[in-house]
Amino acid sequence: MVLKKKVVDEVEVDYSLNDLLLRGRVSAPATIKELPSGDKVVEFRLIVSRVDRAGVDTLDIGAWSAKARKTAASLKSDEWIEITGSVHRRFWQAPSGLASRWQVQASEIKRL
Repeated sequence: MVLKKKVVDEVEVDYSLNDLLLRGRVSAPATIKELPSGDKVVEFRLIVSRVDRAGVDTLDIGAWSAKARKTAASLKSDEWIEITGSVHRRFWQAPSGLASRWQVQASEIKRL
């Protein structure tokens, strides 16, 4: 699917939005990774109940900024938190070829 941009007075306007708010429980303590590039990320999973309460979803979260990494590294299992951020697709070279996964990039993490 190709997103089309609206042209208003000869100026192309992009209405896309990648902004989210999540509340849920931390599934397990976070892990700290250093990538080959030297970048650091703290990763963990967030358990979020479905609207109809007929189950849960477990979402991969990545904390990339220094402030978000510090907070993420201190989270405990079953702790309730709120995350603001955006969704990104991460790519890397795996032994079997190019691999990817979706990840929520947390810009802010708050304890509830």
